[in-house]
Amino acid sequence: MRGRLKIHGPIGIVLFVLAAVMMRQGHEPFTTYFYCFAWWSYILIADALVYWIQGESLLINRTGFFLKMIPWSIFVWCIFEGFNLRLSNWHYINVPHQLLGRWIGYAVAYGTVLPGLCVTSHLLRGIRFFQGLSWRGLSPSLRFLRVLTFLGGASLLATLIFPRYCFPLVWIGFALLLEPFNYRYGGDCLLLDIEKGELKRVFILLITGLVCGFLWECWNFWAHTKWFYTIPFFERWRLFEMPVLGFLGFPPFAVSAYVIHRFLLMLRQRGGMMSIVLWSLLPLSCLFVFVGIDRHTVALYILR
Repeated sequence: MRGRLKIHGPIGIVLFVLAAVMMRQGHEPFTTYFYCFAWWSYILIADALVYWIQGESLLINRTGFFLKMIPWSIFVWCIFEGFNLRLSNWHYINVPHQLLGRWIGYAVAYGTVLPGLCVTSHLLRGIRFFQGLSWRGLSPSLRFLRVLTFLGGASLLATLIFPRYCFPLVWIGFALLLEPFNYRYGGDCLLLDIEKGELKRVFILLITGLVCGFLWECWNFWAHTKWFYTIPFFERWRLFEMPVLGFLGFPPFAVSAYVIHRFLLMLRQRGGMMSIVLWSLLPLSCLFVFVGIDRHTVALYILR
């Protein structure tokens, strides 16, 4: 059932246009933080479209869940930033020299990852992508789950031991490692969909990764503070700053991000000491990664 177009949709459009114009004219904070303005504008617009199409949306009907997703998003992306300290697949340039502004920028940008993926997947579902896609179903055996977990752990370990050759495995490793735990311990998981013969969510997540990957690279290309890639073997052909073959990493990343988020939610819902430990480690681990980014991933600072 269609709903009304909520006000945060037009607000997102105005904010995006304002940010783009001001960025092109060199006005702060839009020059330095254009990527953040672009993504939060898109999230507002996409969520408003979801509400208009479906009559409900994440921001309107699950506001608390949406707000809690932001710190989880920072943490999830910091996991991959942590791996990049070893992989050195991307670096940042034109980053503010002032620490507070720099770290706020990290947090605001990384906080868009899960919300951006989520509203995009809801939008694709709302326009009925892969409607009715199904198959006969498959009941994962315990041995199969153990094999997936082993492959996931081995993939992540290989990226750290042989980063030059195994770096693509980081984008799928966490999905393989953690999804069996989501399945065995009652989390909302993709394996349960597959067991029921429902493939819609899996394929929507894969397409979501491509859509968001295109937007990530598009807005990064035009931004002043941005990242660039140093990926072995694939430097020649590029779309925006990304080597073309690098776009193949976005679909499995979307799946991994979803799986990690569901795994963390499952742990938090178990309550008790586990929940306390998680919420304590989240900011500490992110701050540790921020320090690592400053020391190893930022290639060029600017004075402002």
